[in-house]
Amino acid sequence: MTTFWFIVIAFLWTGYFVLEGFDFGVGALLPVLARGPAERRQVLGTIGPVWDGNEVWLISAIGAMFAAFPAWYSGLMSEFYLAMVLIVAGLIVRGVGLEWRGKVRSGREVALCDAGIVTGSVLVAFLWGAVFGNLLFGTGLATVLGGALSLSLSVLHGAVFVALKTDGAVRSRARLAALLASVGTLPVAVAGLSALPSGVDSAPLWGVAGAAMAALAAGVALVWRRREGWAFAATASAIALATASLFGALYPAPLPGLTVAEMASAPYTLTVLTWIGLVALPGVIAYQSWTYWVFRKRLTRV
Repeated sequence: MTTFWFIVIAFLWTGYFVLEGFDFGVGALLPVLARGPAERRQVLGTIGPVWDGNEVWLISAIGAMFAAFPAWYSGLMSEFYLAMVLIVAGLIVRGVGLEWRGKVRSGREVALCDAGIVTGSVLVAFLWGAVFGNLLFGTGLATVLGGALSLSLSVLHGAVFVALKTDGAVRSRARLAALLASVGTLPVAVAGLSALPSGVDSAPLWGVAGAAMAALAAGVALVWRRREGWAFAATASAIALATASLFGALYPAPLPGLTVAEMASAPYTLTVLTWIGLVALPGVIAYQSWTYWVFRKRLTRV
């Protein structure tokens, strides 16, 4: 049961990084992709219907950690207290900017909202990678490398998403931004891959990480060929596989000296959580799938 819930939590974090990843990328690229108010509305319109729903995955992941592995939750939140405070602040600033942007009228207020969106997106995207990089390797270099990988992947993923969802000049700029972002993303990803533990037991982990690199390279090639739909699927797969390799490296001891069995809640609690998850998780997936289907069309300049 403990292994099952570790896999569930890894799945929830994967959903969060894949879906919120392009959210962060779109926010970070706002001043790069948009020229004028109409194009800024077009860029932000790509994530307008879905960004808050994507954050449900973070709430679910944190909630599942708290319920299934309370020692893991408390250790993570206390060890990275400052980073978590900054992440929460970044999410708040970003959320306020996205919500209030359509309600304010003056140019100064709109500019403040845009600044909050960009700042919050960059800050949170970097900090999540920094936290997990430090958790995995425990060094300053790993912290910076993890943050750089997370941010660069988000920027690439977000650029591909905007290219998929828009037309005209914004689409052309997004395609160029994706190609330029790959110049920084691929070397950082290679450096992250080389930092994985070696040995016979790590062979499956290296296989998953290698598949992530292949998906990332395929995404870049597909952007070059102007196949944005397949490129987005490839970058999403790269993030999902990278997250899988991360949690594979963390198992069975997500915190130093503590295994999942030692951090887990009582068997009765895990059983109750399993029944709740069997009911709630399919509903969340179905609702979000329906949302993306409804808002699947490209956005023209408005």
